[in-house]
Amino acid sequence: MKKIKRWFKPDPETLHNLLTKNRWLWKIINNVPFLHDMLMKRVYTVRSDNIDSPPLYESDHEYVTLDATYNMSYYARVLPPVPRECPTPMGTAGKKELPDIDLVVKKFFLRKEFKPDPIGTSVLFSYFAQHFTHQFFKTDLKRGPGFQWGNHGVDVSHIYGKDKSVENKLRSFKDGKLKTQIIDGEEWPPYAQDTNVPMIYPGHVQNDNRFALGHEFFGLLPGLLAYGTIWMREHNRVCDIMKKEHPDWDDERIFQTSKLIILGETIKIVIEDYVQHLSNYHFQLTFNPKLLFGELFQYQNRISVEFNHLYHWHPLMPSEFNISGTVYSQKDIMFHPEILVKHGMRNFFTFNNHGPTTIPVVKQLIQHGRTLRFQSFNQYRKRFDLKPFKSFEELTGDKKLAKDLEELYGDIDALEFYVGLTVEKRRPLALFGSTLIEIGSPFSVKGLMANAICSPRYWKPSTFGGDVGFDIVNTATLKKLFCANIKGECPYVSFRVHDYVEGDVKEKGYCGDESGCHDEL
Repeated sequence: MKKIKRWFKPDPETLHNLLTKNRWLWKIINNVPFLHDMLMKRVYTVRSDNIDSPPLYESDHEYVTLDATYNMSYYARVLPPVPRECPTPMGTAGKKELPDIDLVVKKFFLRKEFKPDPIGTSVLFSYFAQHFTHQFFKTDLKRGPGFQWGNHGVDVSHIYGKDKSVENKLRSFKDGKLKTQIIDGEEWPPYAQDTNVPMIYPGHVQNDNRFALGHEFFGLLPGLLAYGTIWMREHNRVCDIMKKEHPDWDDERIFQTSKLIILGETIKIVIEDYVQHLSNYHFQLTFNPKLLFGELFQYQNRISVEFNHLYHWHPLMPSEFNISGTVYSQKDIMFHPEILVKHGMRNFFTFNNHGPTTIPVVKQLIQHGRTLRFQSFNQYRKRFDLKPFKSFEELTGDKKLAKDLEELYGDIDALEFYVGLTVEKRRPLALFGSTLIEIGSPFSVKGLMANAICSPRYWKPSTFGGDVGFDIVNTATLKKLFCANIKGECPYVSFRVHDYVEGDVKEKGYCGDESGCHDEL
């Protein structure tokens, strides 16, 4: 029966085309609850089943170990490292040495001109991705790129701090709220010097621009400070609601329950706004833990190092930012959190590929992949039931790019994982190529739905302080998050740029078809 099911299962490209077209069909399905729920449950189970749980591999061994399951300081591995005794870095294919990293970056990563992606993604999306994922991508560089120091999941530590000590320093211990300060009539996080929260700031950043946030480097970029501030305001807003609902509750219970509500809101926004935009599907994704009740589903998660590498999306950041008519370069934005305070939260969010400032990150990432002895790009495609590419031209759709890749790597089966993700041609009307989406989606679904609050014993009103708190979770949206926490008229809040019109893609040459052009390079 399994063979028959696999035979009838549509291939990923056919499925993608079906989900991104035929709007009329998906409009009907989205409005028929039992059909929609049946398909959403299928999304949860099929994607999650692609992830080994418990994990089999870690970076220090090429075979199954108990450390992969019980040593939480390791990132998990989808595929084991290439054995050291193999004749080439990728096993048997390709040259005996991988190409120089500087040459790889120069040829395939350094931006010549930024071009928008084909589905109109705004910079709000890029900042959300960075802010959200740093709660579980926490590489322990002192021990090596195969180690981490986080909790392997969505734990909202990017809002509340890496441990109880930082969390306590961020708390006011009054009515469950976090510490704040008022600047120019707006509520902002407290200064680092007033809280003793450990933060990373360059020497030139003055003390009155050094804010205390849940992650040590979230003060370095205005967009990360913006998300940190919005979630701080949302937590305190929820605390006010909980105090009104439960006047007998003490500070601790209000804080802990509000934290659970914030976690629920986070997962709902990630699935229904963030992943929805990323997929570009007409099928409406929903956050409904009840669909998995009664299924053989494990409510536990481990972060894989390949997922960490896959999620380096720095090419999405534009070269310039237009905020209220003032244009800032990438360099101007970095290490200047005061830009957000200067313009105010509402004005900041009305602004409409690898730039030079992020190139060091790429170099380090490629080196980490080599240190960890990642298997080849095609091996990962096979692991996730994707057909391996037979040539560089099939991978890229671009003859010149294919020739450059062949000169450096020699064999398509010797191509490095992250390089392959970057140079792969985009899917029609998609943000990325098929490999990144088909590998990233299972990790995302498993990581979100395996959260404890999604389990049957947690997912009920009492966990969230009653029906009112449960309703906050179940009605959360990206727009509501911002509009409820910004004074005055709500700004344009969307993961799409405000002037994006579907159908303009081909006219503007943004690679919405299969032309093979590469906006990310």
